[in-house]
Order: sequence, then C-alpha cells, then structure tokens
Amino acid sequence: MEFGSTHSEVRLKVAQCFRTLSTSTDNKDVTEALKTLNSFLDDGAESGTTSAEREEFRRAHYSRTLRVLVGHLQADWMHALSPTQRSQLWDPLFLRGPPDQTLLVLMEAVTQLSSSSGLERLVSITERFLQSGRLADLLWSFCLHSAPSASPQLRETLLARLTALPDITANKLHPNNRPIFAPQRYYPLLASEMLAALERTCQALRGGTDCSLTFVAQTLGKVCIQGHSGPVLAAMFPRLALCTRSDMVWQRVCWKLLENVPERWMESVLTGLIQAAKSPDAFSRVVGNLVLTNKKAHFVLTHKVLLLQYKYETQVLKTVLGYLASDRERRPLLIQVLQSVSQAWANPSAVKHTPLEQQLYVSKALLLTASLLKDSELQELRSDLLQCMLGGMQSHLDSSVVRIRTMGMVVGECLSSRMDINGTKLKFEYEQDEETRELLSLMTPSSEPESDPEPADGAPHAEEIREPSDPTAASGSTPASPRSKTDPDSDLDSDDDLTPYDMSGDQAMSQASPPRYLRDCLETLISSEDSERVELSLRAAAGLVRRNIFAAKEISVQMTKVLLHMEDKYSINGFLALRQAAMVALTVIDAIPVTQYLTTEFYSLNYSLRQRMDILEVLALAAQELSKPVADKVTGAATTSELTSYRSSDPADWRQVVEKRIQSKTKRISKGSAQPVSKAAPNRYAPVAGYFFFPLLKNYDRPEVTFDLLGSDQLVLGRLIHTLGLFMHLALNAPIAAQMGAALLDFVWAVRYHVDQMVRRGVLFAVCSVFLSMPSQSLLVDLGEQLFETRTWLADVAEGDPDADCRNLALQSLVLLDKSLKKQLQDPKALSLES
Repeated sequence: MEFGSTHSEVRLKVAQCFRTLSTSTDNKDVTEALKTLNSFLDDGAESGTTSAEREEFRRAHYSRTLRVLVGHLQADWMHALSPTQRSQLWDPLFLRGPPDQTLLVLMEAVTQLSSSSGLERLVSITERFLQSGRLADLLWSFCLHSAPSASPQLRETLLARLTALPDITANKLHPNNRPIFAPQRYYPLLASEMLAALERTCQALRGGTDCSLTFVAQTLGKVCIQGHSGPVLAAMFPRLALCTRSDMVWQRVCWKLLENVPERWMESVLTGLIQAAKSPDAFSRVVGNLVLTNKKAHFVLTHKVLLLQYKYETQVLKTVLGYLASDRERRPLLIQVLQSVSQAWANPSAVKHTPLEQQLYVSKALLLTASLLKDSELQELRSDLLQCMLGGMQSHLDSSVVRIRTMGMVVGECLSSRMDINGTKLKFEYEQDEETRELLSLMTPSSEPESDPEPADGAPHAEEIREPSDPTAASGSTPASPRSKTDPDSDLDSDDDLTPYDMSGDQAMSQASPPRYLRDCLETLISSEDSERVELSLRAAAGLVRRNIFAAKEISVQMTKVLLHMEDKYSINGFLALRQAAMVALTVIDAIPVTQYLTTEFYSLNYSLRQRMDILEVLALAAQELSKPVADKVTGAATTSELTSYRSSDPADWRQVVEKRIQSKTKRISKGSAQPVSKAAPNRYAPVAGYFFFPLLKNYDRPEVTFDLLGSDQLVLGRLIHTLGLFMHLALNAPIAAQMGAALLDFVWAVRYHVDQMVRRGVLFAVCSVFLSMPSQSLLVDLGEQLFETRTWLADVAEGDPDADCRNLALQSLVLLDKSLKKQLQDPKALSLES
C-alpha cells in the first residue's frame, strides 16, 4: 500500500505542475511549479521529498516532464523568466535527471523543432549536457546495473542517438552548428567519457560491486563501425596502455570490454586498436588472449589483416605478429601464420594476379614472422620453409616486373640467412633503395621498450665515452703538435712549413691512346687482350661511327655483330651503356642492313635473354633517333643518358607518350602561337619503319631450344610488344602506318589475356599506339570488323583488370577510339567513300 500511495502522490503533484505550466499566467505559480519539479531531482532532506518519491519521478514522470518543458518553449512564462531563474529552475531539470532519458528527449526535440529561439535554447542545453560530464554518467548508469530496466528497443535507440549525435545536429543546424557537435570534437569527448566510465568501473570492482560493460562495449563497437575508430581509439588507447601496465583490475576491465563487443563490430574495433597501438606489448595488455577465445578476432588477426588487406603500415604488422609471439599460448598461431603467409608468398598465381603493393605487404609479413620464430621452431619448419623459399623465388624471378624480382631476391636472401642452410647463404645483386632496405631491416626487429630506460649503474653514454678529456684534444689539435717557427731548435732550412700541393685530382698517365680510325677500333674490339685498349676503343666507338659515315657503312653489320656478342671481361665502367651507344649509332647510320641483321638474330638460337633484350632496346633507341628532325639531333658522340632514356617497362613512359600525342591532337584557340614554328625536316624513320617492325612479327609462335616467347619467356614477350608499340607510335603519318597497325592488332590479340601484367600493359600500349597513329579512315576500312570486339574487350579491362596501369591504359584507348570513330563518322567525305 505504501508503494501505491507514493505512486499516486507523485502522479498528482506532477499533474498539478503540468496544469500550472499549461494554463497559469502568474509568474509566481510557474516558479513554484518548477521548484516542485526540481525537488524530485534534489538529493537530501531539504528537498521535502522522500527517496521513493524521487525514484518514482525518475522512473515514470521524468521524460514526460522534459517533453512538457520543450512544448512550452514559446510560452509567455518562459520568456518572462529571468536568466537567473532559467539557470536555477529550468536548466537543472535537463542536467540533473537520468541522462539517458535527457539525451533521447533532446535529440528528438532538436530534430523536430524549426529554427527559432526555442531551438537555440535546446541546443545550448545540449551543449551544456555534453560539457558537464553527463555522457559519462549515462554510460556509468548502464555499467552499474547489470540488467537495466530499459527495453532492448530503447537501448538500441539510445545507442543510435549517442553514436550519431554529430550527424543529427549537422543535418538540423547546418551551417550554424556548434563546434562541440563536430565529429573531430565530439568523438574524442565520447572517448574520454567512456574512459571515465571505465575508471568508475575499476573503482567499483575494487569495492566489491559487480558491473556490466555491455553497453560501453556496444557504444565502442558502433562508433568504430561507423568509421570513427581513428579519433576514438587514438584518445583511448594511450590511457588504456598506461593503466594496464601495472594494474590487473584495468587489464580485466579491458579484456571484458572487448569480449562484450558484438561480433559484427569486432573487426572495426580490432583494426582501430592495432593502428592506435605503438608496441606489441601495449596491444597485448589491452587485448589479452582475445584471439584465442573469439572466432572473429582470430580470423581478423591471423588472416584478414595479414593476407586480405594491405593498406596498413609496417607498424601494424609488427604489432599483430609481435602480439602473437609474446605469449606461450598464442605462439602456435604464429606458426600457423608463417605457413599461410609463406604459401601466399610462394603462390605463382598470386605473384601474377595480385597488386604489387599486396605482394610487398605479404613479403614484409613473411620476414617479420620468420624473425620472431625461435631456432627450435625454425628447425621443425625448415623443410616447408625451404620449399616455400625456392618455389617463391622462382615465381618472383620469372616476373617481368623489376620490383617483384628484387623482392624475391631480398626475401630469398633473408630466409636463407635465417635458416643458415649448410652454412651457405644466398646472395643476389640488386639496386639498394628504400624498399629493399626496409625489407632487410625486418629480419632484425627492434626490441625497444615503450619508454627510454635510464642508463644503468651510472654508465656514461657513448657520446661521453668519445668525448676527449684533454682540452687540447677537444679543440681539434693533435697530442703531439709540430714545432713552431719560433722554436730555436727547429731547422731554418727545412721545407716542412710549405703547403703541400693538392694532387687528389691527378690521374695516372695512360700508355695507350684512343683509336683514330674506325677499323682500328674494330680490330681492337675483336682481337686485343689489353683491357685499357679495349676500354678506350669501346668509349670511342660511337663517336667514330657518327663522324665517319662512309667507313661505318662498310663495316656496320660486322661491327654490330662484334658488339652484340661482346662480354664485359675487363669490368669496364658503364660497359652496357657504351656498347649500346655504339650499336645505336651503327643502326642510325646504316639502318636497313643493321636492322635486318638484328631482327634476324632476335629469333636465332643460342642467344641469352639479355642479348635479345639488348636487340630490342637498340632498335627502339635507333627508331626514336631516326624519327627526330636532323636539326634537333645531337651530332657527334651521343651521351649515355640520352641513349639509355628508353625503358619500355616503365608505365610512366607510356603515359608521357600517350599524353604528348593527345596534346598534339587537341585543338586550342589562342591569340597567337606560343612557340616559333619549327623548320620542316624529312622523317628518316618513315621510309625504313617496315624494316624495324615486320621482321619482329615472324616466328614468334615457334618455340626454339633456348627460347619460348609464348611460354616461360614472358619478360621478353612484354618488351617485344612494347617495342612494336613504340615503332607504331613513331610511324605517325607514314604511308605504311595502316598496314603496321592492322598487323600489330592481329599480333597482340592472341595475348590480350596474358597472365603477366607487363605483357598486358604492352598489349594496351600497342593498342593505344594503333589508335593514335592510324588514320581514322583506315581504322574503319581496315579494322572495321574488329573494332566492336576490341571496344568490348577494352571496356572489360578498364573495369576489371587487377593492375591499375592496365585499367588506365584501357580507358585511354577507349577515349582515343571513340574520338577517332566520332570524327570519321561526322566526316561526310568519309561516309561517301564508304558507301
């Protein structure tokens, strides 16, 4: 009966207050009604209410009270209240009641009200609500009660309002939103409020009070899944790492918090934590053995982060793998990770079809995992790891991408060094860069603590040990200083005081001299065993060829043959560039015979892949030089940098070529010419373009004893297609361009779906060259039946090819094709010719 009477009394008092607020015009009555409502929120005997009455008001009447106050924002008594009365009677009703009900009413009112002074008043109250720590009170209220009375639907609504408050306010208040509602301010605030709730939980657990972290875990998970894990966990993780360093209660709270995160949000929380963590030890203290108890965490930390996603920094890999290696119960997972990562790294299909960035990421994971294994564990896995290393190295070295080959070399070196197979270690020659240095450094992971330790036993630092104790030594003088001139014992006739002559730039006199005649140069290259004479002749060869054209034509093929088969027996500095420059000069001076020889030898037996690549590079450089006007060509000895500028495997070169041609075809309306008109000059490449192009299309489908172009030698195939595309590009306006374009399109059509990305890039570059260089009319007349199928294939590549350069080239080819066809179809002369 007592409970029933309390319920009735509270209900009657509240109803009377509501009637007063709705009907009274007397400011005194309104003030008394507000005081009565505030008395139900006051704690203490001076409020005139019992604890049962206060509890009943909070449970059954508080939300309705707030809605009544919101409904009377434009009432006369509201405007009649002084600022002091509002802060003492109106504001506390929103700031001292149950925070969950307050937040729901405020968010509902903000979304429903239109722009007015009443809305501004509610926004100000919401701002004060956030600034006064009420979010921490809200979260703590759910921690304190293991089974809150709120229904699941109400909890879901509250969770949605709590995590999406910036979106709700921005949609309503834009562009006059308050700074505290901005995501960059609100989510760090929410993180600090969650930390405050966790702190209260730790204190309650020490006092023997049971708590529940379910709602806080749900809040964390929902915020992270909405994409705000970065600012939230960046604010929370440092505090959690510090508190868990020496406090087991904090460790238990963190572990329980993560265990209660719903499974559908677990991945976003974990990925945010590993990015916020600065060390594996801190991550281990906060997460505990979650990877062993939660299936989703197991999948994310042992598979998805390592093999399916590759957007993370190297520190994330160090954190995850160090976490798995830091505990005896988790170390079996590290061995499983090594097996799965090594299989992924050695998979030939993955090497061919996955992006290069992902292959680099997997390589880092493999090296880090191998570095964390103990010697006993490595002995058990040696056979599997050796098989992975050999197979993976073969797959990487077979690739036509330089970075992938280098990656395979570095990983092979590191794994062989770690396994120490029979005391022998693999060693490759590759160019050191930032990427290779990072891979090498992963085999010796730093074991630095989270904070710099103090020097033990007062031991001096290394800088102090190196610091000289003698003041004269500190000034840079030597301990035994030479005698001065004023020393009476010094020898006055001595020359020791004379300044020595600087001979650092002197060079030893050479007994040999460079050849003056081309035939002497050739004879030296053929028969001489003197390394100095051979080097001088090789350095002078290109200049002699260009200065003695008639003599060069007499021996052009013979000298080209000698240079092609020449080996670097004497370790000449810049040997490959010098030999290439001489062969390019010979091809430019006597194009037809030399080109016929080189294109024939390309498919001959007993040539290495390096020699075949040299042939293609020489032909490409010579064609480029022949296509330039004579006035623009540098006479005399061409520099090495100019002659080695062509690298058909670099995607940047293709984009430059295509962009330059597109710019040249684009019409611009301007007041005048920006550059002076260059003098017309004959194109020396156009008459001989066929000699460069068509012989390379022969015999490509005939596998020889040492050469299989359509099989294992995809590196040469990719370079061949690039070179043919370059020949096509240089043949613009040549009479033979249409015939070359049709033949090139037929050639590349058979390998358009090749598994190697460099071959596919070459195919697309060749197609671009065809569309750029062939006349629009020839495209319709000679290739009309193939254009529709070509366009469909290009659209498929632009949408679904795994390589970004292939997609870009396909898109450029589509644009060029559509532009050419549109131009041709709009030309009435072309239409009349076709009809």
